[in-house]
Amino acid sequence: MTGPHPSVAQTRTAVRRALGHGDDRLVLVACSGGADSLALAAAAAFAGPRTGWRVGLITVDHNLQTGSADRAATVAAWATSAGLAPVLIAPVTIDPADPMGPEGAARHARYEALLHHANEYAAAALLLGHTLDDQAETVLLALARGAGPRGLAGMPARREVGQVALLRPMLGVRRTTLREACAAQGLTPWEDPHNADTRYARARVRSDALPALVTALGPGVVGNLAQTAAQLAVDASYLDGLAAEAYEGCRCDGGLEVDALRALPDALRGRVLHTWALELGAPAAALGHRHVAALDALVTDWHGQGATALPGGIEAHREGGRLLVR
Repeated sequence: MTGPHPSVAQTRTAVRRALGHGDDRLVLVACSGGADSLALAAAAAFAGPRTGWRVGLITVDHNLQTGSADRAATVAAWATSAGLAPVLIAPVTIDPADPMGPEGAARHARYEALLHHANEYAAAALLLGHTLDDQAETVLLALARGAGPRGLAGMPARREVGQVALLRPMLGVRRTTLREACAAQGLTPWEDPHNADTRYARARVRSDALPALVTALGPGVVGNLAQTAAQLAVDASYLDGLAAEAYEGCRCDGGLEVDALRALPDALRGRVLHTWALELGAPAAALGHRHVAALDALVTDWHGQGATALPGGIEAHREGGRLLVR
């Protein structure tokens, strides 16, 4: 008896490893209809029930392109025919003037919709179709933006958001493998024109920067970039744990103790200040290194400077031996 095409077998194995045993719990696959998420959905439809999971699907309609509602309906119809349930279409509205930009605003709206429906249906996990190539692109973008270890750690294979686990089963699988899996199963993926639109930084990395690196350094560079992210993720997780403990030791009524902050190693103090800024309400997508560096200057280079402006209209200042917020 002939088994499945090797690419199909690889995708199914990846889903099994990510999910483990399900005890009849629900997982939702986030599927745009592109090759990556379509191959993931097909693999989950096969492997999920065989490992004790109920598998549903959610497709987000960003309303950014003509025909997006028809595309969402096509994905939903395929999912229903594949036996997935529930099958959900989530329309979202993107503000073109959003300070995060169109990419950031669409991503934020997408994840809000995905998590809303996952919680509404008490799903144990959301499956996302990011690949090894996506991880390599993420590392390059982080390098270009001057990100620290947390940014260079890329996307985690698993992250808990409340009661929902965000899982990326295909993070170790090449994009070409997922395209082969679609072809082997007779699936026709949707080609998102945004993926080739060079107005977007990720599209330029995908079409130009990463292929240039592969040409110069060989095909192994994609996996090596992803491996770098995995190694940094381990280190960042450990430092984040130490920083969480340090944060509690720096807290005071209404702010942070300067002496306690100054005593911390640089790697922990920056993380503590970043956590504090987030707790104050600074939007994570807008909070950058320069904001944390300005907070750090209130601790390590104090010479009477004024308040530091943080995203979200927050102003932090030093008063005596404390960092406080107006």
